[in-house]
Amino acid sequence: KEPKAPHFTDLVEQAVSRALDDCKVDKHLIEFAAVGNMFGNGYGQRSLYPLGIYDIPIVNCHNACATGSNALYLARQMVSAGIHECALAVGVEKMKPGSLGGGGGKRDPTPTSLDFHYKTLMDAFPLEKTPPMAQFFGNAGRQHMKKYGTTKKQFAMVAEKNHRHSANNPYAQFKTVYTLDEILESPSVHEPLTKLQCSPTSDGAAAAIVCSEEFVRKHGLGGQAIEIVGQSMKTDANTVFSATEGEEVMKVIGYDMAKNCAQDVYTQAGLGPNDVNVVELHDCFSCNELITYEALGLAKEGEGGKLIESGNATYGGKYVINPSGGLISKGHPLGATGVAQCAELCWQLRGECGKRQVSNAQVGLQHNLGLGGCCVITMYKKPTEWSHVPPKREVTGALGFAPDAKL
Repeated sequence: KEPKAPHFTDLVEQAVSRALDDCKVDKHLIEFAAVGNMFGNGYGQRSLYPLGIYDIPIVNCHNACATGSNALYLARQMVSAGIHECALAVGVEKMKPGSLGGGGGKRDPTPTSLDFHYKTLMDAFPLEKTPPMAQFFGNAGRQHMKKYGTTKKQFAMVAEKNHRHSANNPYAQFKTVYTLDEILESPSVHEPLTKLQCSPTSDGAAAAIVCSEEFVRKHGLGGQAIEIVGQSMKTDANTVFSATEGEEVMKVIGYDMAKNCAQDVYTQAGLGPNDVNVVELHDCFSCNELITYEALGLAKEGEGGKLIESGNATYGGKYVINPSGGLISKGHPLGATGVAQCAELCWQLRGECGKRQVSNAQVGLQHNLGLGGCCVITMYKKPTEWSHVPPKREVTGALGFAPDAKL
């Protein structure tokens, strides 16, 4: 008999309980919660009340695929503004099988969140009978190929890397390692994208505790604390919908948002792309990861293909990008993805990831995109002043909270 699938409340219970256990913080110390979910209303209260979390502000938020990072952004804003000392960010999603729709490109005059984006897409390419999201990102890939000479093989190399990385992640939805030829020869979804270059529909939840520095010191949490040294949220620039012919779809999928966000974060942190060791990047499709290398300054404009081909996006290279397996292989439960990226980077910077650990990880960068549009980029660093402080908990979540995953 097939086991009963967990409800969203079960997913949140596990994620929040594990976050509290990891942090060694009592639930009654939480002063604020932001809960991200794309397809439901009021999930925050319904999920947190059974855990005994009452009588605090609970904000329900959704902002396309950047929903999880919106929850993280709100929690961090509350703490950094001095309004609350301890906040909870949660993301959760239960998804139906099949590719995502988009609601645009139809004759129905009802406004949708992607009206402007669809117009840009349709002005550049005729609509095809393929999944809408694959058309956005696949057509952006086509423009990148035409403008810069990027190849189908280079896009496929992104997926090969991420599937390979996921083999060592206990949370990954898929752990099968594929050859480059298998990636290229998997069923076509929308040229140049094949099935194994697309993120799946997923169920999941993630949670993070965001505290002030004073709270960390007061409760002796320095041994596991990771600092957010920069964070920015941007929406589409008005120039996106009047971009130069031949790059308009690349712009409309979030290139400018990511570039503007990244510059903001680098300024806040006093660090740049050359300081980054590990990256969790929104690879909803392989094309998006490669194009975003350039927006984040990890590669020069037009040279994303060279970066993946050089080996500098995986272990032994300059960066390790998506050690979790990314959305393509770890999975993409929309509301949870942004918080799950945060968890992975925190574990990496603590040095707790076992076989998938990035060597000498000191600075982490997170990129979470929502078409429509929203981009959140966050930079993390392990505070050097607490490097000598041992963690309070005994088992790391990085390895699935297994009993043998002792520190």
